[in-house]
Amino acid sequence: MTKITTEHLARNACVYIRQSTADQLAHNHESRRRQYGLVDRAKQLGWSNVEVIDDDLGRSGGGIARPGFERLLATICDGRVGAVLAIEASRLARNGRDWHTLIEFCGLVGTLIVDEDGIYDPRHPNDRLLLGMKGTMSELELSMFRQRSQEALKQKARRGALVLGVAAGYVKIGRDRIEKNPDKRVQDALQLVFTKFAELQSARQVHIWLRQEGIELPVKSRQGEAHGVVWRLPAYNIVHNILTNPIYAGAYAFGRTTSRVSVKGGRKHIRRGVATAGLQYRAQHPDQSDLCRCLRVRAHDEPCECQRWTQAYPAWCAKAHGGMGCLDQGSPHGLHHLGRVRAQPRGNRQQCDRHEQRTRSRSSS
Repeated sequence: MTKITTEHLARNACVYIRQSTADQLAHNHESRRRQYGLVDRAKQLGWSNVEVIDDDLGRSGGGIARPGFERLLATICDGRVGAVLAIEASRLARNGRDWHTLIEFCGLVGTLIVDEDGIYDPRHPNDRLLLGMKGTMSELELSMFRQRSQEALKQKARRGALVLGVAAGYVKIGRDRIEKNPDKRVQDALQLVFTKFAELQSARQVHIWLRQEGIELPVKSRQGEAHGVVWRLPAYNIVHNILTNPIYAGAYAFGRTTSRVSVKGGRKHIRRGVATAGLQYRAQHPDQSDLCRCLRVRAHDEPCECQRWTQAYPAWCAKAHGGMGCLDQGSPHGLHHLGRVRAQPRGNRQQCDRHEQRTRSRSSS
C-alpha cells in the first residue's frame, strides 16, 4: 500500500538542499546537482507544486543557526507541506535536537519524509523507529569526523608542524613552516618594542611612549594573511601580545587558549579564554629578540646567558628557571614540559634577583 495519499499531493513538496562548507560549494558540484535533482523525483511521485529551500548552502547541520531549516519547520507547522525530500538524513540535520523536532512536527501534521532509500511516515511506529536510527547514525558520523580531525591536529602540533596563523613579523612558507618577514621596517619595529620594554620595564609605559611618539606597529590584516600586515598606532593589547607571545622568543606554542561552551537562547555559544594547562613549547622558529636565550637555559641552576633580560622579563625568567621548564639547545625539538604558570611580577622578580645573585657569586669566586 502506498504511503502517498491525495491529501499529501494536495499540499506542496519541499526539497531541502544543504552543503556544509564554502569549500564544498566551490568543489562538490555533483552533490549539489544530485540534491536539486530531487525536484524531478518529487514530480515523478505526483507533486505538481515543488518548493526548493536552499538557504543553508555553506552551513553546517551540527547545531548552528540555519534560516533555511527554520523556514522549513515553519512551513511544515502551517500544514502546507505534504512531503520533505532530501538525499539523506544528514542533509536535514546533524544533531538529535533538530532531527527529532523535524520528525515530531511531521508526525503532528502528517508530512512524509522522502530520501533516496524510501518514503517514511513519522506517524507509523516502524517508520519512526527507522528515522530515529538514521538521525542517530548521522549525528554519530559527525562526531567521528570531529574526533578524527582533532586528533590529527594534535598529532601535527606535537611535531611543531601545525601552523594555523602567524603573528606579525613572520610569513608562512608552505603549510607547516614560518620565517621572519623580510621587511626590515617590520623587524625594526618589533625590535624597538623589546628594546623599549627593557628600558621602561612596563608594557603600559611602552604603549604610552609609542603613542606619544606616533610610532606605528605592524599588525595582521583582518582580510587574511595574503594581505600581509597593516600599520597603525598600537593599542595596549598589541604591545602586550608582542611581549608575551612565545613565537617572538623563537618558540612554537600550542594550547595557549581554550574554549568553553554554553547554551544561550537555545543555541550553542563558544567563549574563548586562556588555558590553564596543555602548553607545548618547542625551540623551532627564528627569534625576534635576545629573550630566546633565557628560554633556552636548562631547568637547573645554569647561569643565564643574557642577564640583562632577567629584570625586563620577569615572567619569562620564571618560566625558564622555575617550574615551567625550558627549551634545551641540544634537543632538535625542545619539548620539555607541559603546563602554564601565571605571571606574578613581584615573586618572579625576586626569583630573578636570586638567580642573578648566584651568578655574580660564582663569577667572583
